Amino acid sequence: MAKLTMIKAITAALDEALKSDEKVLIFGEDVGQNGGVFRATEGLQAKYGEERVFDTPLAESGIAGLATGLAFQGFRPVPEIQFFGFLFEAMDEVAGQISRERFRMGGTRKMPITIRAPFGGGVHTPELHSDSLEGLVAQTPGLKVVIPSDPYDAKGLLISAIQSDDPVVFLEHMKLYRTLKQEVPEGSYTVPLDQAAIKREGQDISIITYGYMVQESLKAAQELEKQGINVEVLDLRSVSPLDEAAILKTVEKTGRVVLVQEAQRQAGINAQVAALIAEKAILNLQAPIGRVDAPDTPYPFSEAETLWLPNKKDIVAKVQEIMNF
Repeated sequence: MAKLTMIKAITAALDEALKSDEKVLIFGEDVGQNGGVFRATEGLQAKYGEERVFDTPLAESGIAGLATGLAFQGFRPVPEIQFFGFLFEAMDEVAGQISRERFRMGGTRKMPITIRAPFGGGVHTPELHSDSLEGLVAQTPGLKVVIPSDPYDAKGLLISAIQSDDPVVFLEHMKLYRTLKQEVPEGSYTVPLDQAAIKREGQDISIITYGYMVQESLKAAQELEKQGINVEVLDLRSVSPLDEAAILKTVEKTGRVVLVQEAQRQAGINAQVAALIAEKAILNLQAPIGRVDAPDTPYPFSEAETLWLPNKKDIVAKVQEIMNF
């Protein structure tokens, strides 16, 4: 197995999808000859032709509308929203049409659309480029929302998403694109879209998180180990649907939990996980649920983002607080 960055793993997944199914189409702003702003689709147009990998105008609403029409015609569209902060331009189509077509049609039609988009902070982007908007789409019934934290999961989850007959929003944290390498199998393999994964076994306290915050949580767990605190890290991988069984299992195991997300606190994924634990595992808790989130403000200008974003120190401090309750 080769060691790949996450961006290379994503390219490999798209290559496998195009190769295995002629109905798979990739399109978006600059994804063709240019290979995308992060080069996720680099070389794919040359390999599969302009009819299967092609550029669109700078119009996210048009990209989403095209995906809907193609899905109705039996294709498996893989549109790219160049940055997830531009979702607002396509939200009417995504939340008002794509998400509810199978329900509207009584399950008689498929909606096999995989919407890819980079997001996430720590890379000094302009306004709207780094926003974590997963809460908006996770709250929309009919959409699966998947956020990998490493190259292996990225490839397997993306192949699963493209094979799904339901619409999937597939979010790729920009800071993970080239900061981490991992052994990734050649060829096609899948990772289930609805299963969380234990990224570190532990006994004393559980950290439940997703996306780039998995890596920050693993760093925090290493530091806490030196203090005699044995941390378990659960990577949600999918924030809609949530793997409720895995969440409850780790809480029952350790009795203490810290929830970590990069997004703002209000109405985020952490809130839903906390509600689940309170409803179904409250008697297993030995301390209150800890939460680490970004402040409830707009994403700051890049000069201030390191002060705004949650990090390893925040996670360590919250774990210590919960352990000392």
